[in-house]
Order: sequence, then C-alpha cells, then structure tokens
Amino acid sequence: MELTDLGVLCNGVKEGKLGLGLAKFNGTIAGVFTSNKIKAAPVIICKENISLGYAKGLIVNSGNANAYTGERGIEDAKEMCKIAANLFNCDAKEIAIASTGVIGRRLDMEWIRKKAVEVFSGLGNTRECAERFANSIRTTDRFIKKAFSEKAKISAIAKGAGMIAPNLATMLCFIFTSAKFETGELYEMLKNAVKPLNRLTVDGDTSTNDTVLLIALGKERVERDVFEEELTKVCYSIAKQIAKDGEGATKVFEVFVKGAKSSKDAELVAKAIANSLLVKTAIFGSDPNWGRIISAIGYSGAEVDEKITIAFENDEHNVKLVDNGVITGMEREAKEVMKGDFKIIVDLHKGNCEDFAIGCDLSYDYVKINSEYTT
Repeated sequence: MELTDLGVLCNGVKEGKLGLGLAKFNGTIAGVFTSNKIKAAPVIICKENISLGYAKGLIVNSGNANAYTGERGIEDAKEMCKIAANLFNCDAKEIAIASTGVIGRRLDMEWIRKKAVEVFSGLGNTRECAERFANSIRTTDRFIKKAFSEKAKISAIAKGAGMIAPNLATMLCFIFTSAKFETGELYEMLKNAVKPLNRLTVDGDTSTNDTVLLIALGKERVERDVFEEELTKVCYSIAKQIAKDGEGATKVFEVFVKGAKSSKDAELVAKAIANSLLVKTAIFGSDPNWGRIISAIGYSGAEVDEKITIAFENDEHNVKLVDNGVITGMEREAKEVMKGDFKIIVDLHKGNCEDFAIGCDLSYDYVKINSEYTT
C-alpha cells in the first residue's frame, strides 16, 4: 500500500540543502511531537492546527528548522500555512506544517513562496511525485525512509539521520491510511504505536522539531486491533531504517532487556546501553567489550546486581559473554557476530519485565558530518 495507492496528491523540490514538499488530502489527523522544551515554531503551529481534528494539506520544508526564531518564526510558520491554504483553497488552520534543518535561522520566505507554486503545479499521485515529496524533506539522510502495510492500508514516509534520541516522538514522519477512524482513536493508537520510535537513538540528542502525523482518509473500515498492530510494525520499520541511516552509521543493533524488576527498569537499561557512546564505538570496531555494557547497566538507574546475562545474537549465532554473572570468555565468537547488524540480549534476573531499544554504531563520519553541518 504505497502513498500513490491512497490517492494523496503530493510533490516536492530539493535545491542544495533546501527542500519544500506539499501534500493535499482531506482527512482526520492526530500527531505526537517533541517534548524538548525549546519547540520549533512549526511544532507550535502544527499542534494548534491539528487540534481541530482534521486537515486538508501539509507543507514541510528542509534545510531550516525555524527553531529558536521567536515571534517572527511563529509568523513565518503561519505564513507557510497560508501559502499552502491559498493553493489548496482551504483555511490556513486546516494545514499541517513541519520543518527540519539548522536551528536559529530565519526562513527564506521568498524562496518558499516561489517554490510552493512550482511544487503545487506538479502535484500528483504518481510514484515520481511521492519520491520527490520524500526527497524534499531529507537533510543528512542518505536514503528515503518508507514503510507500508497492505493489511491495514498504511503508507509512511519519514526523514531522520541525526539529532535522534526521541522523547514522545522523533524526526519527521508522515503516516497516511485510507482507513476510517475518528481523531481520538487515531491519537490513542499513535501514542502506543510510536514506542519503537521512542526506543530509537542515534546520538542522544532530542530534536526541537520532532513531528509524527497520522492522517486517516476515511475510505474504508479496518478493525482497530489489526490497524494498531500494523501501525506499530510500520513505526518499528521506520525506526530501524533511521538507525541504519544514522549519520556515519555502519551497523544497527537492537537491545532486548528481560528479567527486570519493573517496566521502567527495563526501559532504563535498554536506553542506557543503546545511548552509550562507548558501546556504540565498540560496536563500530567490532570490539566485544562487554564491560561497557555492564557499566551502562550499572549507571542506568535500574535495580541491578552482578547476576547479569549478556549475549550477542544474529540470525546464525547466540554467544553468551556473561552468564548469570559468570564470564564465559567467548569474545572471539562474539566479535564475529558484531561484523554485521545484531542484537544485544540482557537478562537482569530480577523479575519478569522487559523492554527494548534500537541504536546504531558511532563512526568517524559522525564527527565529520556534524562538524560541517552549517557550513
């Protein structure tokens, strides 16, 4: 179920670091946004606009976050909505908006006005239009992120590669469905389904612009339990794609924690491991330095002791490095597992609760990309 199959009209343009995308539709809408206390202007305006529960279009730009820009930034975000509304022949409050890019710079509104007309003239529901829209929202992304569910009639497009450590939501992600749901139902399902995104980390930084929107076009009925399950799968797929495209990343790793005393403890441990710079760099070098994982578990804030089990696992092997507190000495076997994407399995032996996190390694290129980001 691709975006083109849903009948959404979209298009986009990318010129250097700047991009602009438009999507035209008519549906109910719900969203989750960054919990960063410094919220970008488009986040503030989008939250206000979608509070109506429906929308007729989306405008999104890349290259400039329109964050930390004060009242003038708010006015620019409102003006972007007006530009799209005039083209779509609707009210500005019926437009959703998102931005991504450099913080602290004013938008080039003349460029946006000019390009909006150009993008609007090429709106369509072809695969080429969808590709141009997806490409327009990229910043340091190496590839477009997209996921589908034929079963639940869902199509998602996202961007994200750096400044990824979600807290409520992450990156920009636009999820469309031909299913019919009320706004309240959409919001409840989205809150639950974004858990994989909330367990994703690239670099430990929560963006000022994180936005995930779910738009239901109301064309057909899909059972809620089926839809919510498929929506979670779509979000998990997007999360793993973002980890794969993490700035400079060469590997994706997943952390699965079980045997925790509480759900919160399991979450704390999973995130501590996935966020650890020392763990990330060890993974980059295929260095089975399990002591770094032990250290992260210890400072996570969870209730733990030394009776811990740590295993590295891929499709072919499961290698225990620590077994209920006993060191196994299987570093050589673990090093082989670390040559590609793999899972870190941790058993705390404290209870029955579990959780997970998704991360990527940290390479030399991460420093290079981010040392040159605004130049």
